Order: sequence, then C-alpha cells, then structure tokens
Amino acid sequence: MSRPGAVDEGLWRELAPQTLARLVRTYGGGQFDLCEDAVQDALLDAQRQWADGVPDDPQAWLVTTARRRYVDRVRSDVRRREREDRVAMLEAPLGHGRARGDESAQSDDALLLLLLCCHPELPRSGQVALTLRAVAGLTTAQIANAYQLPESAIAQRITRAKRRLVDADRGFPRPDHVGERLGPVLDVLYVMLTEAHHTTTGAPARDSDLAAEAIKLARLLRQATPASTEVAGLLALMLFTEARQPARVGPLGRLVPLDEQDRTRWDRSMIDEGLSLLDQVTPGAVPGAYRLQACIAGLHATAPDTGSTDWAEIHALYVLLEHVTEGRNPTITLNRIVAQSMTEGTESALSMMDELATRHPRLARVDAVRAHLLERAGRRDEAASAYRCAIAATVNVAEQRHLRERLRRLGGAEV
Repeated sequence: MSRPGAVDEGLWRELAPQTLARLVRTYGGGQFDLCEDAVQDALLDAQRQWADGVPDDPQAWLVTTARRRYVDRVRSDVRRREREDRVAMLEAPLGHGRARGDESAQSDDALLLLLLCCHPELPRSGQVALTLRAVAGLTTAQIANAYQLPESAIAQRITRAKRRLVDADRGFPRPDHVGERLGPVLDVLYVMLTEAHHTTTGAPARDSDLAAEAIKLARLLRQATPASTEVAGLLALMLFTEARQPARVGPLGRLVPLDEQDRTRWDRSMIDEGLSLLDQVTPGAVPGAYRLQACIAGLHATAPDTGSTDWAEIHALYVLLEHVTEGRNPTITLNRIVAQSMTEGTESALSMMDELATRHPRLARVDAVRAHLLERAGRRDEAASAYRCAIAATVNVAEQRHLRERLRRLGGAEV
C-alpha cells in the first residue's frame, strides 16, 4: 500500500467510471442501475478502508469489491425471477475482463461507457445528462447549471434515461458504433470542457482533473473516428482553451480576462497542436459547430494582443456559427454581439444586447457583458448598475470576485 492520507479527488474521478465500465461490460447495459449502485458501495468501502493507505492496484481493488457488492445486491433481490436471471448472468457474463493494469483496456472501457450512455434509444437530453453523471462524475447541480435548468428537471432526465437503458439493453456497445452516437458524445465532452473552465461554484475557478479527463476522452474519440472533422475541431478547441489556463487564473483564484492575460504564459505546444488539427481537417470541410468554435479560438490564440485580433473574421465566424446551429444557442449570439462591438462600436451592440436579454432573461453573462459594454461606452452609472445585477445573478465565487473588482474600478462605486 502507498502511504496513508486523504485520497486525491482526481483519483476517484478516474477510477469510478472505469470500474463502472468493467461491471457493465461484464453484466450488460440492462444492469446499469445495479452496476452503478455496486460501484457506489465499493467507493464507500474504499473511503473507509483506504484511510490507512491506498492499495498498490486501486483499480483492481475497486473492481473486485464492486463485483462482490453487485453479487450481494442480486442475491438480496426479493423478486425470485429477476434474482434467478441475474445469478445466471453472474455465471455466464456478457464479456470477459482483461489483464489488470492494461491501460489500453482502461481507455477502451472509458470510451465504451461513453458510448453506452449515449444509447440511440435514449432521448438526446437523457443521453447527455446520464453520461455527464456516470462518465464525467458531474453533480446534478453542475449539469443543471450548464443547461440553465432546475436540478429537479435534470434529476428526472437521469432517472428516466437509466430506466430506458434497462429496457433497451442490447449488450455493451462496441467502438464501431461510435458514428451513430457522435452527436451526444461531442455534446458531453463540450459540457465537460465548459464545467472544467467555468466551474459551477467557482471554488476552485478551474477543475484541472475534469479538464484532463475531457481531453483524454476527446483524444480517444479522435483515434476511433479519424475522419470526423467535428471531433478534431472539438479537440482543437479544448487544446486552445487549456493552453490559456496558466494566464487565466491569477493569485487567490482571481480570474484574468482575455484582454489582460500575459500571452507569453500560454502553452504554445497545445496551441501548435490545435492549429495542426485544424490544418488537417479544415480545407474543403463542411462547417461544423465545434470546428467553427475552434477556428475562433485559434484566431485568439495566434493574436499577440486584443487590439491586433482579427475581430472582423471572428464576427464572420460567429455569424456562420449562428447559421449552422440555427440560432438555437443564445450564448453564441451573445459572443457574436461582443465581436461585433469590437468592429462597429458599443452602441449598436448594446441595442442588440437589450433584445437578447428580453428573449432570454435567464441567459448567463448577459448582465456582465452589458456592464462591460456600458463601461467601454463611458456610461459609468449604468455600468455600475449592470455589474450589481451580474453579481446578484451568479453563484460562481470566482466570477463574483471578478465582477466586484470591475465595479470597484469604476471609481469608488459601492459593491
């Protein structure tokens, strides 16, 4: 065993989905609920028993314990017929485990679990919510925040998805099924990226473990679908976003906006890799939402400062992105307005902001963006009022600190 001490949260996030994948591979997607419960039981056992030290092979320990817990749950089932069916499955499992410590097997398990949760018989909303819960380990509150929906609505989606997954059990999906499930899988990875860099609570401001897991899964998906321009685009977008992190968060978790970041601290190797991906897939490709966002991020990544950024090209890409997504995402419209303000001035942008806020009153960052535009326009009192509204509307601690700092910069304004 390794030395005693608290188990790192990143280890839990890595081990839990892999353990769940092993059980579902063995006993089938129809037993997803039971497998998930067994893994949770095993994690609770680990919290108690690992207090004196983590086992040399924590993954094997969890898998073994979870399988025992699964058997315990099957044997305690009061419904005789279900108990007999499941015991039979224990004796003749659907799949066979692979060698312990095989990293390629663990990677395959992670991708397979991602695909299972994106089962085509589940509604799109259920696919995404279930995967974010089971694979990414996000809480119901974090998922609700990403979609600006009540927690109760997300909880219902997850419950219904698990029930339908049991009804639609057709065994564990293989990687060659990835094409038909690519849409929801990409959505899941994108939400993981968003939550990693804009955490629900803002404490911490960035979830480095979740960011690493999202990039790892995106790389696996890229290997499985080398012809997909959208997978390459999403991976490039992740790399550009991650590359800025050393300059994005300052002392004490303070958020540093893009125009104030020290760009010499950006990770050039990640930026170069992202640009290389875009060079490989952009020529002649049909515009896709994730590749377009990656192109926008790439323009930011290659600009030496805000003033020399090609805002006209960024605005054009946002207009195309709105068209590709059929105007369904108001955040894209919000970002397009910001880009437009950099080329046409703030007054027309503020007018468009008012229209957007009327159509989407719950849209995150509306008040913060309006406050910034008002500040740029020299309308200080209105900007201060908008900053106060933005502070009241966000639960993210890091964003609150940033907004309060901007409010103080207006000159002694009361927070």
